[in-house]
Amino acid sequence: MAFPRNSLRAFLSHAKKSLSTAIQSSQKITLVAGNESADLDSLTSSMLYAYIRSMNPPLNAFAPLYIPLLNIPSADISLRPEFKALFRHANIEAEHLVTLDDLPEPGGSGLKPEDTQWILVDHNKLQGAMGETYGSRVRGVIDHHEDEGVVPQNTDPEPRVIEKCGSCTSLVVRTLRSSWDASTEGSSLASGAAHTQGDSLVNDASVSRTWDAQVARMALASILIDTANLTAEYKVEEADRDAVDYLEAKIYLSPRDAAGWDRTNFYEEIDAVERDIGALSFNDILRKDYKQWNENGLTLGISSVVKPLDFVIKKAIQHNSGEDKETEFVTAIGDFMAARSLTIFAIMTTSTSETGEFQRELYVQALSAGHAAAGTFAKEAAKELRLEDHSVGMLEGKPGAMQPESEGPWRKIWMQRDLGKSRKQVAPLLRRAMAAESG
Repeated sequence: MAFPRNSLRAFLSHAKKSLSTAIQSSQKITLVAGNESADLDSLTSSMLYAYIRSMNPPLNAFAPLYIPLLNIPSADISLRPEFKALFRHANIEAEHLVTLDDLPEPGGSGLKPEDTQWILVDHNKLQGAMGETYGSRVRGVIDHHEDEGVVPQNTDPEPRVIEKCGSCTSLVVRTLRSSWDASTEGSSLASGAAHTQGDSLVNDASVSRTWDAQVARMALASILIDTANLTAEYKVEEADRDAVDYLEAKIYLSPRDAAGWDRTNFYEEIDAVERDIGALSFNDILRKDYKQWNENGLTLGISSVVKPLDFVIKKAIQHNSGEDKETEFVTAIGDFMAARSLTIFAIMTTSTSETGEFQRELYVQALSAGHAAAGTFAKEAAKELRLEDHSVGMLEGKPGAMQPESEGPWRKIWMQRDLGKSRKQVAPLLRRAMAAESG
């Protein structure tokens, strides 16, 4: 049975309760999971897909209710202040989200693989213990990363969409917009729905449009952040522009929302909050937007940081141990790697230069088992990423060149001049180097 037309807030509350009931009674469930970095795009694409699909599920759906999963523990939501800023615009709260805390441990008896179906958004391969337990149950995907080749080619009745785009949420909008329109036009509102939302609106059409505007703002947040308000020409695709037009039209149809809507102000609000990470610790900065992969016995981790590398270094050495700055920074990175059993770790930064230009830096550190792979990456990716040796003032330029094994971990800093290459492109290059060296 389809979920009746209602707000995103009501849907999320219902999904969370239904998940608990399904686990306890071994009912079938469909989970819509973003990737383990759990950034804005993973959050909004999973919620948007689950919300629209649940109101208009396929006739032969595995389970009619689609449950959005934020792929982190609930405690880690606090590392993402941009979520809190967005929640206000979408009339939801952190407590409404389904997180890893709401699922039994993978491999246990609490949630049998055969009772689940997984739809992946913003990635196309489940990683780690989740992938080992439920990887074979993936039955659909919408993603804008490199195709891992593990999702079946035929995922009917769910989509299989893997293509280049600024934001995965844009692809979800394009894929499900006809279903959203059909739900808006053809479904009746739940009795008393306006009162459950604290709305003073008196007619169903107006309430429905308010709900659509809330969902539209939620979806717009990640698209605008990922494309710099559609100004990042190296990232923006037609699907992004079309999605923004479509979502803004939803807002302008709402009497309560149209007059006060300003896309630039909205983007700048979310962007400013996302970049305000000064209160986070060194470890939390690296954990905030982090992804990990295993490749032929080697383990890679990559953190994306919305501040220059100099900021990260200062965070690492602010509790001076008496060591020189380079040693202290390398040791701090080494501790982060050891806690996750990493062979190679990379930090990718995005920031604005003193002259107002967008820039990317790349730092790579590798243990002895990853020296060869790191060297291969440095050689083969240099041209594709337009890497230039780089030094950061606080380290006096020392990591600007490869360090011999006898002097500690392999490490290097570059300026990445190809600004269009994000983690979506850098991670596959590192993983291919790891596969080549360890095969």
